[in-house]
Parts: sequence; structure tokens; C-alpha cells
Amino acid sequence: MKNFTLSSSPSSSFLQWMSQGLVSTFSANGFSYTDNHNDPLQLVFHFVTEDEVKPFRRKAQATFVVGILESKGKPYDLFTDIYPFLVRSLANHFMYINHQHGKTDVHFLTPEQGCYSISYHEGDDEQTFLNKIYKRLEPLTCSRLVIDNHFIEDLPSSLWQGDEITNELSKSGKKLDDLDLLPAPFPLDKYLNDRDMRHLKKLYGLGGLSYGNLSARSDKDHFWMSASGIDKANMKEIGRDILYIKGYNDHDNFIEVSIPPNVTPKRASVDAIEHWMIYKEHPDVGAIVHIHAWMDGITATEINYPCGTIELAETVAKLIRESNNPSETIIGLKNHGLTITGPSLENIFNRIEGKIQRQVPMS
Repeated sequence: MKNFTLSSSPSSSFLQWMSQGLVSTFSANGFSYTDNHNDPLQLVFHFVTEDEVKPFRRKAQATFVVGILESKGKPYDLFTDIYPFLVRSLANHFMYINHQHGKTDVHFLTPEQGCYSISYHEGDDEQTFLNKIYKRLEPLTCSRLVIDNHFIEDLPSSLWQGDEITNELSKSGKKLDDLDLLPAPFPLDKYLNDRDMRHLKKLYGLGGLSYGNLSARSDKDHFWMSASGIDKANMKEIGRDILYIKGYNDHDNFIEVSIPPNVTPKRASVDAIEHWMIYKEHPDVGAIVHIHAWMDGITATEINYPCGTIELAETVAKLIRESNNPSETIIGLKNHGLTITGPSLENIFNRIEGKIQRQVPMS
């Protein structure tokens, strides 16, 4: 059963109308509304105000929280002003609603800094507007995250200091920095108190938000990958900055990571499940780079599934499979960035040089 709820009773007449309409629309499409926040929840619409931004405290990772903020008049800047509300509310997705001159704009923001919008004018068909919101949120709400890690201190001693492949990863991280393709990690600790940081880390293992990642095949079944929340331009320590990915445990839904003894590991990048699927299916792929940028003339996903979900990984893997040359292809992730395969990291950087657009198109 796909249970969903409202975190509270919204204060404005528009939000009251919209919340009632969302309850009806989601209920008509197989979701079950509950007032009990202790029930297992698939989806929560979480209302916040400028003066009160409290997180909805999930009981489980699978609960997808959509934060909602409303304003009137001149809209706020989506990333400078609104993105911190997404972080402070610990939301998976954020809806910023702005009313101006008889028009309502609904901006959807993602943790990866993706953004897209829909509009509603006075006199428009109300159900059409509500259906647009449903179609945007339903695939994301029902996607399956793979973000847990199982760390095992069994990395062979010969790899404790890395190898030629990890050296190449480190050099490639510097290349991303030289290309100005590594935005500064988002300062979570600037917007979250200690309690919220502990809650976020408990649920998702997150200690920071950084963007972009790299990996390179080690052998038939394993690969090296940059860790999450680190400075990709300064990757040095094995087990902390660079991780040895052993595989994916489908039964328990976690990424298996081999580390040296006496190391406090960083979490694997949320994109590890996507890289794992690509390496498993395509033995000629020797490296993968993921960046928050764009290129012309590429095939792209149609739904902006959250990073770290089975659904996004399967969609990207399918598009790579259908490409003319899976071992050297570039796939766009809608409202997000690029996944690029190659026989080596050097090959990837040679192919994208001078072709990257920093601005990702949003739709």
C-alpha cells in the first residue's frame, strides 16, 4: 500500500485547495491517504513557511518528502534563496509556489540542483494542473534508493596505497577541477543544526553534498570510485577518498565496499549503483564520468529520477545498451547532468574537451 499524508494543515486558501486536490488526485491513482504519521509512509507533503522550517522526521529511508513553500509578489532566487529551504526541511524534492499578476508558478527543485516549472493561470482547468503535479512526482515517489553501504575490511594489502588506476582517478579529479566542472560542495552545516545533521546522516549516511563523480574498472567484477562528499580535486586516501566497489547486494539493497583496516570510510557515491550496472553489462567500458553539465546532440532520460535509485540506473543502462557504441557513449540525465562512458578516463576527457556546456537545460 502506497500511504501518503500531509505534514500539517496549510494556512493559505490556495494551499488548502491544492492539498485537497492532491489528496483526491493521488488517491484516485492508487495511493492511500492517512492522518497517522506513524503509519509506513511512501510520500509526505511537508508545508513550511519562511519563519518556520522544521524537517519532517521520517521513520524510514523510503519515505519521500516533498517540501512546499509559498510566496506572493516578486519571486525569490531559486538557488540562493529557495534551495536552502530544501536542505533545512530535509526534503527529497521541493515545490516553491509563487503567485504574481494572476499567475501561479510552481518550481520543482531537486537535491542535485535540478529545477523545472509548471504554471497555473486563473481560469485554467484545475484538475489538469493537479495532474501535472502528480505526473511530475509519482515516478520519483515510487523509485527505490540504493544508498546504504556495507564496508568490509578485506581490501588486499597490495591495494592499501592504491595503484595505477587510483592514481589516474586522482589526476582526473584535478582535470574536472581545471575544467571548472566541480561546483563547491553545498555547506549543509551552514543550514542544519547538529540534531538535523545527525538525523540526515542516520537516514542517508550523508555528511555533505558534492557534485560529480568518477570511476574506473579494476577487473571484471570490481571498480574504483570517488567517494561521496569529498573534494574530487584532492583525492588521496584509499578507503576514504577513493573506494573499491565490490558489487551490489540486491537482497539487502546495499553497495558492498572493500576497505583497508583502521580506516573511517566515506560513503560511496549515490551513483555507484548506476556505475555497477554499466560495468556489469559492458565489459569494454573501462571508466565512467558523471558531471553536472550538458552537451548538444545527446540522448537523454525522460524522467528525472533521483540519483541513487534503481530506476535511474536501469534507465541509463538501457540507453547505453541502445546506443551505437556503449563503450564510448554520453547519456543525458534530465534536469541533472551527464553520464559518460569510455575505455579509459583519458579517452573520456579527450572526447569532451571543448564541448561541455556548464548550464544543464531544465524542462
